[in-house]
Amino acid sequence: MTTPSHMPRYDIRNDGAGPYAIFYCDVCGREFRSQPGVANAVLQDLGRRAASDFLRKIPLVGSAAAQSVVGEDPRYTMKMDESQLQSAWNQVQQHFRECPTCLRIVCLSDFDTQSGFCQEDSPRTSEIAEARGEQAGAALKGLASAFGLGGVISEAGGAFKQAAQAAQRASTQMATCPKDGTLAAPGTKFCPECGSPMTQPASDRCPSCGAEVHGAKFCPECGTKIEVQPLGKCPSCGADAKGAKFCPECGTKLS
Repeated sequence: MTTPSHMPRYDIRNDGAGPYAIFYCDVCGREFRSQPGVANAVLQDLGRRAASDFLRKIPLVGSAAAQSVVGEDPRYTMKMDESQLQSAWNQVQQHFRECPTCLRIVCLSDFDTQSGFCQEDSPRTSEIAEARGEQAGAALKGLASAFGLGGVISEAGGAFKQAAQAAQRASTQMATCPKDGTLAAPGTKFCPECGSPMTQPASDRCPSCGAEVHGAKFCPECGTKIEVQPLGKCPSCGADAKGAKFCPECGTKLS
């Protein structure tokens, strides 16, 4: 493990047992706390009491003299010197890594150990996002099962999958603009958005009911006239014309 070149953002707190430091992840802000110096606080408190008892016979001096001898009471101080701060950082440093690209100090949850970069700069960003999606889905299913809703989630997932498949099938039956991707009804000659010649669907299906027509001029299911032209090649550049009257690659008019 490479030691970070610097500390992340931190605060110094004191709950009555001595000062401690809280270090924050530069990405998610997660907190990691050091332990307060209880032993040091006890020793200084004992020293203060001894000095105060020794000097208590001197009027108006005892407490002030003890303060000057042993310093500020560590039970209430909100300060840490450089060595104390470094000691606190050493306690929690194992929970942090430094990204070599952005130089941020991040916690292990935001660091991709496999690549050695923070997750935002990792070359495996897509894999990480996919894994997080799978984890979120598994967690949702587990929560649903705990409340007896597993069947509802499964039905919803199945319906969503069917809807996605239907949308994908519908897109293959639409005319497509090769320039901006606009979809339109089969047989549309020009893109309604940019005016470019449309590429006709390659699938041999009825534009009305989606049934397989197998090259027929009329749908065997609903009788709709099939106007999609068969696939062809552009005589100029050899690209697939896909039923269009103009080549989607070079614009040559097709007979």
